[in-house]
Amino acid sequence: MDTASLQFVFFGLIIALLSNLGRSHVWRSIVLFTASITFLYSLARNPIAFLPLAGFLLLGYIGLLLLKRSWSRSMVWSIVAVILAYVWLKKYTFLPQGTFLHHPYFTLGLSYIFFRILHLLIESGEGDFKRHIGLGAYLLYTLNFTTLVAGPIQRIDEFARDQFAPQPIPLGAGVIGLQLERIIRGFFKVNVLAMIFDGVRGDALIQIAQPLPFSAKMFACFRLIIVFPLFLYCNFSGYIDVVIALARLMRLRLPENFDRPFSASSFLEFWNRWHITLSTWLKTYVYNPLLIALMRRVSSPNLQPLLGVFCFFVTFFLIGVWHGRTSEFMFFGVLTGTGVSINKLWQLWLTHLMGRKSYEALSNRPVYIAFSRGLNFTWLGFILLWFWADWKQINELFAAAGILQWVTVCLAVWLFASLVLALWEWLRSALLAVKDSQGPVLLSRYARVVYASTLGFVAMVMTFLLNRPAPEIVYKAF
Repeated sequence: MDTASLQFVFFGLIIALLSNLGRSHVWRSIVLFTASITFLYSLARNPIAFLPLAGFLLLGYIGLLLLKRSWSRSMVWSIVAVILAYVWLKKYTFLPQGTFLHHPYFTLGLSYIFFRILHLLIESGEGDFKRHIGLGAYLLYTLNFTTLVAGPIQRIDEFARDQFAPQPIPLGAGVIGLQLERIIRGFFKVNVLAMIFDGVRGDALIQIAQPLPFSAKMFACFRLIIVFPLFLYCNFSGYIDVVIALARLMRLRLPENFDRPFSASSFLEFWNRWHITLSTWLKTYVYNPLLIALMRRVSSPNLQPLLGVFCFFVTFFLIGVWHGRTSEFMFFGVLTGTGVSINKLWQLWLTHLMGRKSYEALSNRPVYIAFSRGLNFTWLGFILLWFWADWKQINELFAAAGILQWVTVCLAVWLFASLVLALWEWLRSALLAVKDSQGPVLLSRYARVVYASTLGFVAMVMTFLLNRPAPEIVYKAF
């Protein structure tokens, strides 16, 4: 039940129905806590497997209690302890293997709990969150089943605003209809589109490993770069659609995590549209404090823009490290940080060379945007090789097609993505431009009902005909 399956959707709808039987925040909290514990139990039936997770939660709560007693030094030590405990429980490979626990234990959702606990410690330590956080509220926030597996990463003030409000936020027929439509759309993404893209990727991997003609291998490499970003987007954003909709039916608003990421015309903009809550968290607690600290020590106006580039690299390197415990993910972090840093340096250089107004005029030209969008997609598809493959698989991929061939493939992907994404943006704008008296026709109630019904029907047919589960939610492993 840890994916966007029918069982999970029905479970969430039942919990939403129970939550709305009472208007008291106490009742809604009891329902949410019971649902979260039931959800956890459905994932691991052995209570002993939860002991390390319980210890991790206890460690974070002890830190909050120390901060409540105004022990100011405890914030730093609590944060360090939580980070070390997280790295140890996740078994990062740079730690000695003999120090790890060797019996199986539950770590699903630990990365997202980790961010929520650090957020609580930092906000409480700096005095930015005045509300008392009791043990019940702490567990509700950290174990909320709608955000446990793969986020989004919600702030405590946003959670408390809705969950503990004396009067629940409104839930009319229009809101219910929109959330049901979103659940169907998310289910379709995960169980139809993601499954198709995953099948294409698997077929491409098989062809790369076979003694096929050079052109066939090149086309397989081309498909590999193209389809994995699409698979990951459908897999992850589809699940997020489902949990955001379920939470809203429970009168709890979760933050958005995606905003049409492939429309981004730069790698920096991409990370403002993809996994938004993760990049926002790291900008808030890593990028901004690090940049402020460095600017206080470096007074040269000429060097200060470069400090931002350095801080971008550190921030997005940590994004890669957070995704996994192996050297492949560390290298993914290096490539991610490098891409963002080069993007920022390019912006600084063009602004210096052309002037701000001329650069802004260039960056708004359709051709520039199209090729920038395609380049962003190509870089993403390339660095994601280290996201899903280990070093053995990477070596096999580059042995099957040499460096020059991969460069050729990436150039082909760049041109293809630039053209297709530009056509998609044009088509989307053209369709939304068709309006009646109430607005765009495609966003009318009738069109949305037809659209949702069609997606739901196709998803159900595919689910029952194939009779096999969709690929697991990739981000639940982090």
